Amino acid sequence: MNYYTERHGLRKPIERTYTITLEMYSLLFSCCQKYYDNIAWLFPEECRDGYGCCGVDYKQLNTTLKFEIPNLYRDSYENITVPEKSNYGCGKAPKYDQYSLLDFIEFIAQNVKDIKVGDFHSYFGHHHLNLLETQKVFNSFCDEINGIFEKTGLLYTLNTEKIIERVVENSPLSEEIEIKSQQISELGTRELMKDAIALYKTPNPAARQDSVEKIWDALERLKTYYTNLDKRGSANKVVNDMSNGQAEFITIFDAEFRALTDIGNSFRIRHHETNKIDITDNRHYDYFFNRCLSLISLAIQYLQ
Repeated sequence: MNYYTERHGLRKPIERTYTITLEMYSLLFSCCQKYYDNIAWLFPEECRDGYGCCGVDYKQLNTTLKFEIPNLYRDSYENITVPEKSNYGCGKAPKYDQYSLLDFIEFIAQNVKDIKVGDFHSYFGHHHLNLLETQKVFNSFCDEINGIFEKTGLLYTLNTEKIIERVVENSPLSEEIEIKSQQISELGTRELMKDAIALYKTPNPAARQDSVEKIWDALERLKTYYTNLDKRGSANKVVNDMSNGQAEFITIFDAEFRALTDIGNSFRIRHHETNKIDITDNRHYDYFFNRCLSLISLAIQYLQ
């Protein structure tokens, strides 16, 4: 819905963020609760009169999630729920793990199946459910979750593979680049690029260093792409090809390869290196990743 204030530019733009507030948590968790009946095939509650499934068994669900998602927020009764300030008094904010909530959304996404509501059992006040094997309901769940992400400004998306990825604004990474990187004939470079991109899109900030390490490894491997040449000869051919033989562009791209190599030698891109400059701001990891990606994504268009 596009409201009056949005149409006429009277509404303050939504702040885009990776931080899930209590209010956002509540919206996302409530959306998951709406689809509990669609995971009843996993945790069926049986009608006491023997008429089959009548919903999800919350006790089974709670117990399973203690092991599936151990850090998901729970109340004092050990039930998964929405964190509330009032439970803590003095307006103190409860502690919760926002990434465990994203795990929970993925858990629902990966397990929802279609249901058909059956007869109403007036004595117990519930409907009986016919549990189906199809998963068309996932599309509705995905649309609702992504709708909440969009309207709250959360930079995440639930994709068709039922995985949540972070959204990076103004990044050179595109679907076209992802497809092109998976067409690299050299297996090692192709796998490193696949891993680097997957880690880059992972919501957990801890994956940032891993993504940069993988793409730097891909850069180094790219230099040796032409196995019939030594490393210097192969790197020169990569630069020459992407420059179309033009001296000015050879100078630019050769300098960029050298600059990225110097960054890799100076900063702690790799976990095991202890004598390097620490990177303490995740935005710097994003900068390094995107700078390296820009060069690689151009170079791979010229590989033979």
